[in-house]
Amino acid sequence: MDGFFCAITMTTQTKPRIRFSVIGLNHGHINGQTEAVLRGGGELVSFFAKEADLAAAFSKRFPQAKLARSEKEILEDKTIQLVVSASIPVERAPLGVEVMRHGKDFMVDKPGITTLEQLAQVRRVQEQTHRIYSIMYSERFENRATVKAAELARSGAIGKVIQTIGLGPHRMNPNTRPAWFFEREKYGGILCDIASHQFDQFLYFTGSTKAEVVASQVGNVNHPQWPGLEDFGDAMLRGDGGAGYIRVDWFTPDGLPTWGDTRLTVIGTEGYMEVRKNVDIAGKAGANHLFLTDHKGVQRIDCTDVPLTYGEKLINDILNRTETAMTQTHCFLATELALKAQKQAQRFNLKK
Repeated sequence: MDGFFCAITMTTQTKPRIRFSVIGLNHGHINGQTEAVLRGGGELVSFFAKEADLAAAFSKRFPQAKLARSEKEILEDKTIQLVVSASIPVERAPLGVEVMRHGKDFMVDKPGITTLEQLAQVRRVQEQTHRIYSIMYSERFENRATVKAAELARSGAIGKVIQTIGLGPHRMNPNTRPAWFFEREKYGGILCDIASHQFDQFLYFTGSTKAEVVASQVGNVNHPQWPGLEDFGDAMLRGDGGAGYIRVDWFTPDGLPTWGDTRLTVIGTEGYMEVRKNVDIAGKAGANHLFLTDHKGVQRIDCTDVPLTYGEKLINDILNRTETAMTQTHCFLATELALKAQKQAQRFNLKK
């Protein structure tokens, strides 16, 4: 319904703010990415995917988009200003490099980059071309409670932020996963992949512009049938604006009514906040739960009407060559931390 609404809204506008296309549909996040740009005033022109089933599903959801014959057709279309992608993770950075070299901006699903070598090339080409390479961290940009928590933190509601604790448990659903999901070199590792959200939030909420990975560990503790899978990972961070702890895993039980109980705790000198992004266990129904505790008491904050502005800000940045949605420095530093944590992680094993 949201995609349909966005499509109808765009047809009533006299002139779209930008024209954009999609390349790569390998993760369902592509729907949210596309809808964010549509909400911001973009016109979806075309898309390309190698997989016929994925192309058919996308076309059904976004019938206004034409199926291109190739990536090249989109890359060489001079009327396209932005390319959006959720291709296989290892293929995202090479695509982004080509997009920038063709004079277009790029918005990609997380993880936007899977190796430090890829990051070095992306940084180099971005600096040469001055194009935007934006990674859509949907846990922050597309979660109303997290958006509100960021607003409160920036206003000093809990004093100076000291630490973030980001938890990202997920349900695996192995029967629905493509083959690349179980191949370490394809998805980049659990800290590179899932935890990219938490590295982004650590930097944003603490305001850190410099940071280091103090320690990290990963492991496959319960899925020996898939040796390329990492099902657990955590990391400890130290930044010039605060500290951070991250834990991610693939152990969400079937009894939870959603795909994962993702949480963010932001600790400040005058209080703390907890964001229960997807579910309030045995509590209020739905998602986007935000709790704030300070010297006055405890309050639950209604986030129903909090606007999601990432798509609009990204389009503003494309048109004005600004950095209001996310600075390029922040985007690359969050990625660098995730990749370094992944690379230096100690192997974690349970006693048999």
